[in-house]
Amino acid sequence: MASRSFWKGYLKLSLVTCAVTMAPATTESERVRFHTLNRKTGHRVESRYVDAITGRPVDPEDEARGYQRGEGDYVVIEDEDLAAVALDSARTIDIQTFVPKNSIGWVWYDTPHYLAPADQVGEEAFSVIREAMTASGTVGIARLVLYRRERAVLLDPRDRGIVLWTLRFGDEVREGPKPVKSREEDGKTLAMVKRLIDTRTKPWDPAMLTDPVQGNLQDLIAAKEKAGRPAAKRKKGEAPAATNVIDIMDALRKSVAAETGKKKTRP
Repeated sequence: MASRSFWKGYLKLSLVTCAVTMAPATTESERVRFHTLNRKTGHRVESRYVDAITGRPVDPEDEARGYQRGEGDYVVIEDEDLAAVALDSARTIDIQTFVPKNSIGWVWYDTPHYLAPADQVGEEAFSVIREAMTASGTVGIARLVLYRRERAVLLDPRDRGIVLWTLRFGDEVREGPKPVKSREEDGKTLAMVKRLIDTRTKPWDPAMLTDPVQGNLQDLIAAKEKAGRPAAKRKKGEAPAATNVIDIMDALRKSVAAETGKKKTRP
């Protein structure tokens, strides 16, 4: 099922502009979620804001944003104040820079979104921008107010659309570990590892990313609904014994033999 757009605005490149919509590329709606209940009554528990000094509940209409500038001293910020300082990037994705497609490391990528033309009028301009990036092997960099902050975003042409990635801020990315020094390996050892990799290589399938825990939770919930009692506990698999591998070639031979045997016995 296609996701619904949650943002509408404009895609702009110099004097070329078109109306676009944006929708999340991922979802967590299928994840099993729990509510907090009152064990005695079985009723849901609600969260409410209370005054930190008086302890009394605060009505929603009395809630306000506050910026702390000192101990017990806050500046109240109204919706009108935020609107007054809104940036042009709140509704316009203005592509200012292009970079080679593979020049940005994966660690900078944050959240993906699907970008699409909002109407038939904008399809031509949208397609021209997308095809030009594809032909030049580049991705676009722009700024956009999203999730209450102005963010750098990357526009990646994919198939007949554009994927918009929010990029992480500079202070969110940590320096990676020091690279492991390369060591000269025996040609036979390298060949054995490649053979082991070959036995486990298969075409990509999204089914590889299923979450078995979610399935177990759904089975548990179904069992409790049906019988009114917890489902039988699953036996935990035995953890592999910790061993120190002394002869890597011997371990590789055994691994390849086991994997090759598995392939032969598969229907």
